Parts: sequence; structure tokens; C-alpha cells
Amino acid sequence: MTTLEVTSEISTSRRAFCQQACHAASLAALGILLPGCGGSSTSPSGGANVPQLPQLTSTITGGAFMLTIDGASPLNTVGNAALVNASGRGFLVARTGNDAFVALTATCTHEACTVTGFQNQQYVCPCHGSVYSLSGTNVSGPAPRPLQSFGTSFSGSILTVATG
Repeated sequence: MTTLEVTSEISTSRRAFCQQACHAASLAALGILLPGCGGSSTSPSGGANVPQLPQLTSTITGGAFMLTIDGASPLNTVGNAALVNASGRGFLVARTGNDAFVALTATCTHEACTVTGFQNQQYVCPCHGSVYSLSGTNVSGPAPRPLQSFGTSFSGSILTVATG
């Protein structure tokens, strides 16, 4: 075998080794990373079997949006919540008292999925199972921080949520 043939064989072997090593490392990384995002027995991955929030729409005007709370509104009862699409932005709104409401961003702090589930007075992200309290604090799951909150005011039957 000539020196050129030996060098060519070593180069091919090195290339094949590097390809196999990279493939193995990729598979190992996926095996490590996916369980962290997959939820657990107490954190439903993908929000399976979690009731979905009723949805409302509104328009942000002057740094706020308004909702009429009447007998037909899903927010007419203390303890109820809704997902509000206001000018393309998602908000979670819950009625926490006769005249008290809490408004939060509907964007999960884990990977920016829209939180759409609501069960046992808690919000559940459908993507990786992060769970938040009505006040937006993390209860469980991979989310690294609480949901952003927004000021609310309620007068008559009109709920106003400050967005900016």
C-alpha cells in the first residue's frame, strides 16, 4: 500500500468516525432534553385532558381593552376565567371576587406557547405542561418565571384591562 492510499484510508475512517460520533451525541442530547420538556404524571404534556378556556375578543385602544361582563359572559361568575384575544395579543382573565379580576399575559414563560387550559383554578400550558396560579405564579412545570400581570378596573358591567 502506498503512502497516498494509507492517508486516504485514514481520512475516510476519521470522517466516518466523526459522523458516527456526532450522530451518537445528537441522539444522547435528545434523550436528555426531551424528558425535561415532556411533562410528568402530574404535569400533562401537551395539555391532554385539560379543559380549554372559553375565548373572548376585544380591541386594545389607548393602552387598554374593555370587556362587558353580563349574564352571557364566561366571566360572570367568581372563579371563572377566559382567554382574551385583544388586537392579536393573548390575555388570561379570571374573576377572583364580585368586583375583582386578575389579568395576565397568555404567553407561557417557558417557550412562548399560548396558555389555553384551565383546571382546578389553575392555568395549564398545552405545550409542556407548565401550571400557573390565578395570580400568575409558577405552580409546576418547566416555566422559569411567572406570567406578567396587568392592572384591571371594574365599573358597572365594564372590565378595563390596562395593557401598557
